[in-house]
Amino acid sequence: MTAVKPTFPAPDHDHDRCAADAIRHAEKVCERRAQKFTPIRRQVLQALLSSHRPLGAYEVIDELAKSMPRPAPITVYRALDFLMDNGLVHRIESRNAYLACAHDHDAAAMVAFLICERCGSVGEIPAAPVAQSLNAAARSTGFTPKLSVVEITGICAHCQAA
Repeated sequence: MTAVKPTFPAPDHDHDRCAADAIRHAEKVCERRAQKFTPIRRQVLQALLSSHRPLGAYEVIDELAKSMPRPAPITVYRALDFLMDNGLVHRIESRNAYLACAHDHDAAAMVAFLICERCGSVGEIPAAPVAQSLNAAARSTGFTPKLSVVEITGICAHCQAA
């Protein structure tokens, strides 16, 4: 995972450029993997890129309904599954919501989510050492871990400074 992007973008960052960069990243990922970045997949990702906050599937539908006929939930869930499988979207378990990801890693990369309790923004940091340690502890008990999700709530630096 490349650490080019800040964990929490500044409130006054150029969000249009940020979203456009993420779409370009998705196009490259899909091209590299010979996957189709269909219009609905693009639109779902764009809806998630409308902010740096996670959105539930029905919030994605509401966002899409502003510019197109309201899509069926199954259509959005299929697009979300595709985007997650290709490392372009993460599911925030504690919020039952989805977050666009423009980092260059696959869906199996271990990350931790930093969730700001004030503004709702979610940052992403590498968490391989933490996940490896937790998985080793689980395996030592005879348990076979399948999915590790690390979510940490707190207050982001931008909200602390405000």
